[in-house]
Amino acid sequence: MSWWQVSADTLATSRFVTSPLAETTACLKILHRGAAAHAGERDWLDAHLPRYRERLARDATTASLVRAALGRSWNATFLTPTPADAGDRAFAEELEQVRRTPAATARADLRESLSGPLPAPLDHSDDLAERAADLLAWVWTETVLPSWPVRKHIIEADVVARTARLGQGGWVTALAGMRPGMRWLGQNRLQITTCDSPSLEVSGAQLMFVPVTPSQSWVCWNAPRVAADRTVRRCAVVYPCAGALAGADRAPVPESLGALLGTGRAAVLVLLDTPKSTTQLVALTGQGLGSVGRHLKILLAAHLIQRRRAGRSVLYFRSATGTTLVDAQSD
Repeated sequence: MSWWQVSADTLATSRFVTSPLAETTACLKILHRGAAAHAGERDWLDAHLPRYRERLARDATTASLVRAALGRSWNATFLTPTPADAGDRAFAEELEQVRRTPAATARADLRESLSGPLPAPLDHSDDLAERAADLLAWVWTETVLPSWPVRKHIIEADVVARTARLGQGGWVTALAGMRPGMRWLGQNRLQITTCDSPSLEVSGAQLMFVPVTPSQSWVCWNAPRVAADRTVRRCAVVYPCAGALAGADRAPVPESLGALLGTGRAAVLVLLDTPKSTTQLVALTGQGLGSVGRHLKILLAAHLIQRRRAGRSVLYFRSATGTTLVDAQSD
C-alpha cells in the first residue's frame, strides 16, 4: 500500500485543475494499450487507432519510446509533468514542459519506468523529449481537439459533482471512488494505491486533482531528483471523471414520469443524474435550445434541479427531491 502524508492545510488549499495535456496523455495510454473501457471509448478507439499505429510503424524509435515511457508499472516522469496550479493553461504551454526536458533526464526517467536498461536506439538518442512532445501534439490535434469542447464539459461536470460531495460529506466522500485503491485513511494519510511503494510527505505542497475523460489514472509530483525525505513541492492525482464521452446507453424515461412532467421535460430531468450544460442537454435530447431552456427554468422553480457555475459554463444537476422523484417513477 502506498500513501501520502497530507496535512489539513494542504487539503484545504487543494483544487481541481483542467489539463489538456493530461487529457491527451490519457488518450495516448488508451491508444498504446488498444483497449476500451466502455462503448464510447471503443467508438473513439476504432476511429483513431489505425492511424496511430500507422504513424508508429513509420517511426520505430518513437514506437520504442512509447513502450518505454508507458512502462511496466510507472509512467516516465517527464511524460506526465505535474500541472501548474493556475487552471485552463493552453495545451501548447503545457507541452513545453515535456519538450524542454534535458536528454539525460528523459533517459533516466525511461530507465525508471522500464526498471532496467534502455533499448539501444533510445540509449543513444538526444531527442527523446522532442519525439515525445511531437507524438503528444499529434494525439492532441488528431484525436482530442475535435471533441475537446465536449470533453471539457464532462470534466467541468465532474468537478461540480465532486465539489457538491465535498460540501455534503467532506474529503472522505469527495475522494471516494476517485481512482482504484484511493481512499482517506485518517491521521492525515491519503492512500493513493494498493501497490507497495514508499510513502510521500506532501504536507505544505500544492495538491491538485485533475479529471480526464478516458478511463486512465496516475499520480505525479515535482520534487528534487534526490530527496531522502521524499518531500514534494507540487503533486497531482489524475483520475477518470464520471460520464462516458459518447455512445453509452442512457436510462429510458419512465412513462409515468413523462405523463407527470411531459416527455421532453422528463427527459431533461433523467439526464441530470450528473451535471450537464444546456449545450449538452440540447445535443443529448435533440430538443431545441429554447425548449431545453424552458424545461430548465420550470424544473428549477420546482426545486427538482440545481445549478452551479463551472468556469464559463453553467451546469445543471438533479436536487435530492428530483432524484427521489425519478427513482420513485423508475420502480
